[in-house]
Amino acid sequence: MLWSFSLLLLLLVGGAVYYFTSIYQGLDGLQKQGEQSPFNNVKTVDADTPEPPKWEGTEPVNILLMGVDARGVKKGEIPRSDTMLVVSLDPVNKKAHVFSILRDTYVPIPDHGEDRINTAIIYGPNTAMQTVSDLLGLPIQYYVYTDFQGFIKLIDAVGGIDYTVEKDMVYKTKADGPEYDIDLKKGYQHLDGNMALQYVRFRHDATSDFTRTQRQRAFLSAVADKLKSTTSLVKLPGILSQVSPYIDTNLSINDMWKLANVGYGSSVAGSEQIPPMNLLKEETIRGSSVLGVRDYDELKQFVQETMAKKEPVASLSPSSSPSATAGSDSSQ
Repeated sequence: MLWSFSLLLLLLVGGAVYYFTSIYQGLDGLQKQGEQSPFNNVKTVDADTPEPPKWEGTEPVNILLMGVDARGVKKGEIPRSDTMLVVSLDPVNKKAHVFSILRDTYVPIPDHGEDRINTAIIYGPNTAMQTVSDLLGLPIQYYVYTDFQGFIKLIDAVGGIDYTVEKDMVYKTKADGPEYDIDLKKGYQHLDGNMALQYVRFRHDATSDFTRTQRQRAFLSAVADKLKSTTSLVKLPGILSQVSPYIDTNLSINDMWKLANVGYGSSVAGSEQIPPMNLLKEETIRGSSVLGVRDYDELKQFVQETMAKKEPVASLSPSSSPSATAGSDSSQ
């Protein structure tokens, strides 16, 4: 009996060592160095980029999430951001706030004049973080960068997401090819990686990017819930091995562990579009339609007021989207 118990204990310990070693290796692979970094060959990026400030795990931390469309991009080039979200985690109050930034927002980019905010990443992640920090009035300590394939792999790795598609979504173009056609039917259904990508990319409706960013925030919440489920935690080493090749970040493994602990016990207390409807304005710059900010100080105040709210987050259903059409663009 004692021998059997000892053998069982050894098997459990061995399994635990393998499990946590696999997680460590997966997390370590997220922070790319040298030729593995997507920013390695970009001449506009300072090779001596500063390390992020040390995070003690008690003060709020802000993370810039960037999803890019790498189709047609040459090796060594950085595509513009297709999606930009800021997640602000408050480890003391166990609250998270999510801000999705409209990609056509026209802002100053440090040392590079003014342009759409989605171009900031082509100058490197530090420039992107500083641009967003200046806009929101929040210190952005970390970034996470991925492309379409990384998103697909993540959703498939967690086993897909059961989700309600609020309407039929169809968009096809010869320029992109059938691989990126969008064809979803209305209703509750199981979305695999490809279907989920179609859902979060769709913007071919009256409110374009306004509705899309709202849709993305809602879907991100569903993905976070799935990641926190027991099934996904057991699968964590496999999930990390699947997504690691497609993700780059400046988070250290120690920071990832601390953030995972905070995020697991946190709830979403607020989720907003940036700029909010009352602070954006349609402009035409060099013949192109962009979204200007009416008052940068009021925008920063809006961010602070959103983060000060303590009531549960309101419904994120895309069906409550605004009616404005500013900055709409049918391109996918």
